[in-house]
Amino acid sequence: MKLLVSALEPSANLHLKEVLRHTQDVELMGIFDKHIENGTPLYDISQMAIMGVVDALKKLRWFFKVADEMVALAKEADKVLLMDGSGFNLPLAKKLKTAYPDKEIIYYILPQVWASRPKRVKKLEKYCDRLLGILPFEIGYYSSGKAQYVGHPLLDEIDIVRHEKETKGCIAFMPGSRTAEISRLMPVFLELRRKLGNGIRPLLVIPPSFSRDKIAKLYRGNREFEIVRDTHEALRRSEFAFICSGTATLEAALIGTPFTLAYIAKKIDYFIAFKVLGITQIGLANIILAHDNHTTLHNELLQEEVTVDNLLKEYYNTDRKKFAAKAKELREYLGHGSSENVAKIIMQS
Repeated sequence: MKLLVSALEPSANLHLKEVLRHTQDVELMGIFDKHIENGTPLYDISQMAIMGVVDALKKLRWFFKVADEMVALAKEADKVLLMDGSGFNLPLAKKLKTAYPDKEIIYYILPQVWASRPKRVKKLEKYCDRLLGILPFEIGYYSSGKAQYVGHPLLDEIDIVRHEKETKGCIAFMPGSRTAEISRLMPVFLELRRKLGNGIRPLLVIPPSFSRDKIAKLYRGNREFEIVRDTHEALRRSEFAFICSGTATLEAALIGTPFTLAYIAKKIDYFIAFKVLGITQIGLANIILAHDNHTTLHNELLQEEVTVDNLLKEYYNTDRKKFAAKAKELREYLGHGSSENVAKIIMQS
């Protein structure tokens, strides 16, 4: 089978690798990580990366060219798999369905229509044939019968076991992966690390792609931490974590590491999210539990609340037993992994 793939983000490609483990005789075409052995990409994901609005506008014409090349390439494909990245993949789905009305288009890891821009639902249902969700509650936003819950990929990918007795005094600091996030949180985390003293083992989680020069510029005071490149390994070793946001909150919940979310956004972004869009939680683990049973897993410190004193209180006062019970509820709600189910859908004739 020839499968046209559009997987732009590193996380999407991790999920793609898991899916491919359950397939046979699949040749990939399109945009994906060059280290995946099932084919040669038209473009590697590193070429698709953008930094901010200005960079996106500069590359806009090039992105249109890439989309047209994908449509031409699709002529040889048996099926199409679009993964996450709705800014590129949703317009691409329209182009593909217009050019090849009978070619099956599968969208795996759906856009977060529950958080913003719900009008994308109609476009997804119009241009895609199968909509594969990784959060049980998001399926309720679709009415065409094309959407189904396939499981969550992290339940396939997290295969480590955390032993509470081995984590004493080890704390993970996770200031994010974006430059702005790191620059806002790192000074607070550094002061916090110093306040906690020498009786702890501080782990600073840094993305594996970051060079030594980038680390030196972004992470002032990094020598006072042990640098860890593997998020799952850091969370396995830690008794507690301070996490910026994003998927890491769900990873910590599934591994069983108690944590507090600490996030400082631009004032305009915070205003839009909480005052205009009406967002009430930003941690993915909290968002999922809120939809399941109207409860939360962890505290969220935002903006001016992100102080050393408040973070210290979180470390000392978080109810570990309550966290463990809520984390179990979250895992039970998600139920199972997704990769094998997605592979079966792709392989269906």
